[in-house]
Parts: sequence; C-alpha cells; structure tokens
Amino acid sequence: MKKILLPALALMSLSACASLWHREGVGFTGIDGEPKTITEKRGSADYVARRLSVPAELAGKPVQRLQSEKGDIASLAGVAIGAGGRNPQTAVEVGSGTLDLYLSTVEVNGVLFAVLRTPEDGIDRLAEDAGASFAQSVPRLTGCLTGGQVFRSGQSKRSTGLAVPLDCR
Repeated sequence: MKKILLPALALMSLSACASLWHREGVGFTGIDGEPKTITEKRGSADYVARRLSVPAELAGKPVQRLQSEKGDIASLAGVAIGAGGRNPQTAVEVGSGTLDLYLSTVEVNGVLFAVLRTPEDGIDRLAEDAGASFAQSVPRLTGCLTGGQVFRSGQSKRSTGLAVPLDCR
C-alpha cells in the first residue's frame, strides 16, 4: 500500500503549486550557441518568419474573378496569369530564397487557377523546369489538387508567370 500511496502523495504535493488543470511552462530558452533572440530581418542568423502557413495566407487573400470571351483553357490561363498578384498586398510570397515569387488565385469564367508570378519589377524570370516544380507543389501550397497542366505566360521558355487549374472538391 505504501508503494502506491507515496508516489500519489508526491504527485499531489507537486501539483498543489499550481492549478491541476492549468499547465504553463517556462518555454524554451535556447542551448548555448543557439540564438536567444529573434529578428524579422531576412537573411540574418536569428531570422524567424512570423507568418501563417501558405494555404492559410492564401485563403486570406481575395480571389480575383474575371470573365473572358475566349473559352479554351489555355486562353483562360493566360488571362489568369495576367491578373495574378505580384506584390505582398495581392498575393502570398513564396520562393526559394534567391528568387521571391508570388502565389495568388484567379477565377476566370468559373475556372479557378493557382497563379505563380515573379515580382512586379519584372527583372527575374522563371526557370525552364519551374512548371513541373510548381505542379508538384500545388497541393502543399493551396490545399487543392491540380486540375490540368501548367500553362506559361507568353511563348518564351523563361516566362514571368505560371498558372494551373485547381480541383478543390
């Protein structure tokens, strides 16, 4: 009986210091050599992004709804790319670190597209294999499946925008 009663008594005496149902710790203060402070300056060693997940941020941005006279999917994708966001106010910033890209959603004639664009300064171009990488990332970035192939802006191999129809059922 003592083997059961003593541990139970010790547990009850330790839990008497605070409410039994309200648990609160001191938090992680770092280990020697790890940053104990954070900054919001990108590129510094102690940079911590204070942001939601990309799908949550994307859901907070308004979907542009457009109408087009052309009905084929490639033309609709071209309209979507042209209207895609290119700044933090209209799109979610995503990227590989060296190239910042902007992800937005545009609906053209009832077809919802995920649009990936370069920044509005227009200097950078997307790599040739960006379409395949974008198609693979769409479920993780948007929470929806791809509903077709990836379309590029213009005829050039190094375009400034990509669009893919979404299947969000």
